[in-house]
Amino acid sequence: MPKAKKKAIATSAAMAKTLESALGGLASICENGGKAVDTRAKDAKKLAASSKRLGKKRMTLNKRKSTATARLKKDATADNRKALSAVVKELGMVTRELAAVKKVKDANNAELAGLRASLKRATAYMKGVTSADRVLNKPKRKVRRKKKVA
Repeated sequence: MPKAKKKAIATSAAMAKTLESALGGLASICENGGKAVDTRAKDAKKLAASSKRLGKKRMTLNKRKSTATARLKKDATADNRKALSAVVKELGMVTRELAAVKKVKDANNAELAGLRASLKRATAYMKGVTSADRVLNKPKRKVRRKKKVA
């Protein structure tokens, strides 16, 4: 039966190097994650404003369409037909734009939620590591010698 190879014992230098690289990676995750969340949040704000604007425009065009339809039923002239077709055309364009914006907005919000969750975890880990470092790196207190009572 062949002997199994002995595993190498970890050295303090290797452990220190691995620990430092892990802490550096965690710090960079916190930094990059914060930037990513800020960027995505700005995009989300813009997309929400655009979505709101297009939604209001769509509602206005729907009202305009109903009034144009009523006007056309009352008086079927070429001008009324042209007005109705123009409103329908613009309404279709706005509806397509709104659908595209909502699709992008939903994807951005899903990504933003994941980024925020990851950043929350990373910052919690970082806080734990920094508090542990603070405790571990406290200078040793000098012990005073007690005076002998004669």
